[in-house]
Amino acid sequence: MNLFADIRATVLTALTEMQAEGTLPEGLDFAAVAVEPPRDAAHGDMATNAAMVLAKPSGKPPRAIADALAARLLADPRITAADVAGPGFLNLRLATGLWQGLVKAVLTEGTGFGRADLGKGRSVNVEFVSANPTGPMHVGHVRGAVVGDALANLLAFAGWDVTREYYINDGGAQVDVLARSAYERYRQAHGLNPEIREGLYPGEYLVPVGEALKEKYGDTLLDKGEEHWLADVRDFATQMMMERIREDLAELGVKMDLYSSEKALYGTGKIEAAIRTLKDMDLIYEGVLEPPKGKEPEDWEPRVQTLFRSTAHGDDVDRPVQKSDGSWTYFAPDIAYHFDKVQRGYDQLIDIFGADHGGYVKRMKAAVSALSNGRVALDIKLIQLVKLWKNGEPFKMSKRAGTFVTLRDVVELAGADVTRFIMLTRKNDVALDFDFDKVLEQSKDNPVFYVQYANARVNSILRKAVENGVDVSDATLAAADLSKLDHVAEIAVAQKLAEWPRLVEIAARGNEPHRVAFYLYELASDLHGLWNRGNDDVSLRFLQDDTATSQAKIALVRAVGVVICSGLGILGVTPVEEMR
Repeated sequence: MNLFADIRATVLTALTEMQAEGTLPEGLDFAAVAVEPPRDAAHGDMATNAAMVLAKPSGKPPRAIADALAARLLADPRITAADVAGPGFLNLRLATGLWQGLVKAVLTEGTGFGRADLGKGRSVNVEFVSANPTGPMHVGHVRGAVVGDALANLLAFAGWDVTREYYINDGGAQVDVLARSAYERYRQAHGLNPEIREGLYPGEYLVPVGEALKEKYGDTLLDKGEEHWLADVRDFATQMMMERIREDLAELGVKMDLYSSEKALYGTGKIEAAIRTLKDMDLIYEGVLEPPKGKEPEDWEPRVQTLFRSTAHGDDVDRPVQKSDGSWTYFAPDIAYHFDKVQRGYDQLIDIFGADHGGYVKRMKAAVSALSNGRVALDIKLIQLVKLWKNGEPFKMSKRAGTFVTLRDVVELAGADVTRFIMLTRKNDVALDFDFDKVLEQSKDNPVFYVQYANARVNSILRKAVENGVDVSDATLAAADLSKLDHVAEIAVAQKLAEWPRLVEIAARGNEPHRVAFYLYELASDLHGLWNRGNDDVSLRFLQDDTATSQAKIALVRAVGVVICSGLGILGVTPVEEMR
């Protein structure tokens, strides 16, 4: 049940009838007509912008449209008032029975309440994390992993067929550096002093890799040039790092459906095939790029390169795919990888990148647009930095990692559920402060505690009701006399529940899982507020003298619990049934 969608459909029907009678001209586009909560709850239950968005294309004053629309809507028994405000906004008040019926719908539909069919079974690939396999995951990867996984959950909830994918960057120079770093730890395992020279990875996490190399190869790699061991050590170390990364993701509750290798693109003809496809579209040419902005002419060495005409698909400049020496640029395998995803038949692609990849957004969108002939949309979400704090000071880097705080450091201190929720309390493109002291405190200022406490309260109420002999099964509560929910505070909670299906659609359309966290905090606040009002107003307490009234009030509480659990499920957070 999506009450906002139902009322919007009623508005559209009224507008169509106004066209039929000549009040509005034919051919109007109703796509921008919205029904949403009013900015001020005192103005009504819902508001529509229909008159405002149709005034210009219809050539009619917005208030005239609003007045005519209001008259039609008032014929619907569900709508008790329709008031024109300002230049033409229409505020609606709905019959109390609708909100009471909403509670029944939540209990009847259970975890299905709020599910959408936006995806209609279409396929979407969400690529996220994709960290270089050169070390354990750090705190920056944590946020990207949480955002990507929650987004995948959200899209599945909204009807998409979702694939979670990790792109292993194992084809660049960084894995050679990994191999050389691991080799020094291999020497260390043999009792030699490792030479961790500048440019190598200094973290102690490579010590076990060195020991494993010793176990496998003995001393056969000692005192030999890297041409004898580089390839084997690179593959061995990469595999061990990926095992560690999988374990790290599991600690956070993230499980990928697919791991794809950059290395697998080389020597297989896949890069050449992707570039050839672009060439057949007349999008590949030999040329010389203009000097980068800010470069003096004498600092610029013009070189003939193979370029992708990405400006034909919305980019600012054309991009090199092959250097003058014949080697591929970093962009070329990325093109091939995305071409592979397009060929797999996905209807939508989503990439979760670190903020430092902002320069890649337009070129990757251009490549996907070209390679799919505009069929496949690519959305790229950039993840801003996370600043860690503890005891009022920046949290120190990990000794195990050598240069950064690891995912395991964060999860060990805060727990996976707290970490996941807090990582979604800001939009992905906004920097986030993660204060270990604050995220673990029990207060309203800690959103994860506040939401979990609300769910625990729901379960506490249900337990007390059972102790008092009240049947609180969902079927019984759904059949209760919900007309007893008539207090403005109770209706307000039901109205917040009604926003859940709408919120799911908005969040899924914008690929914005943080909206779910925001909504859950607001819903929890409404429940806590109702609880507190019951301290002063006995009639608002959930357990009353007669069973029928108790069941009606508990039905509302249980409905809140259903939606909180659904929302936490999207975030990948386990609901808490009892606070300790």
